[in-house]
Amino acid sequence: SVIDFVMNTEGLTFPETIEHLANQVGMEVPKPSKEAVERDKARASLSEVMEAVTSWYEAQLYGQVGKGAFNYIKGRGLNNETLKRFQLGYAPNSRTGLKEAMQARGIQEDQLIETGMLIKPDDGRDSYDRFRDRLMFPISDRQGRIIAFGGRALSKDAKAKYLNSPETVLFHKGATLYNWANARSASYDVGQVMVVEGYMDVIALAQAGIDYAVAPLGTALTEEQIAHLWQMADEPILSFDGDNAGRRAAMRAMDRALSLLRPGKSLRFVFMPDGDDPDTLVQREGKGAIERKIDEAEPLVNMLWRELSEGSVINTPERRAGFEKKIFVRIAEIQDENVKKLYQSEFRNRLWQQFKPQKKSK
Repeated sequence: SVIDFVMNTEGLTFPETIEHLANQVGMEVPKPSKEAVERDKARASLSEVMEAVTSWYEAQLYGQVGKGAFNYIKGRGLNNETLKRFQLGYAPNSRTGLKEAMQARGIQEDQLIETGMLIKPDDGRDSYDRFRDRLMFPISDRQGRIIAFGGRALSKDAKAKYLNSPETVLFHKGATLYNWANARSASYDVGQVMVVEGYMDVIALAQAGIDYAVAPLGTALTEEQIAHLWQMADEPILSFDGDNAGRRAAMRAMDRALSLLRPGKSLRFVFMPDGDDPDTLVQREGKGAIERKIDEAEPLVNMLWRELSEGSVINTPERRAGFEKKIFVRIAEIQDENVKKLYQSEFRNRLWQQFKPQKKSK
């Protein structure tokens, strides 16, 4: 049906799909309660605030005040079309620059506080801009509405290289993916979604023609984010740096996903060459280098086996028994019974291959 088609191609939930289709034909979807109507109005108003903030940040990037930020991002290899597509901007090094500009446009201080754009001290002092002297990356929900920002510091003295918006009524970090809206239709076209670690990785890949990349927002993947990824593709590809930190991050993602596995839904893993991330690799070697890495992606089952077997000394019956116990205790975390049984069968076969008697050569 048209509902199924839109859900699959747009990555929307059933209620969101109904609302989307109704809006296209000018119909109003009945709201469940007066409170829900008021809540939706408030969210819509805050979304308009975020759009105004985005436009102002963009204007600063192209003005004299943003010259340093503009030169920095151009030096990272991004063209003007890409900057516009991702609506990159600049937050000036001013305590109240955004606040004054938005108030001049009729936006209220409490709205800017509620969206996380201003910080209001508990001691009663005046509110001030959260982001200052930062390259700004707008973060949208899966319908393309701006709900938050990520800001990269341009000063070497900044305490945090990257700063995200706080949790707000619009933004829940663990339930959001960067480039979510743009990647949805692209992932449907190719049957794949790729998860990278940062904003610049996503943007550099998109500029090279890989539009199906998303990123978590500075944290390990959450269960909710994994569920969103599975709406986009059956086996999302997770990309990590090839160093020890990247390997540890991959193991954490695998640990989070293990209990969630179900028929047809899993993960695959790729590791960048030492010293590279997707941004540097695609800019140096082009789209083909990333696609070759994707073709080499390892399934989760192989990653789990490697994690469990690496470093295990199994040269006695007791050690072998301990190794087998470790494996099957870990597999027991899988909640889906059918998937769990098939993992047990697969690992029994691998154990047999590892421990089967070796034929003596004549």
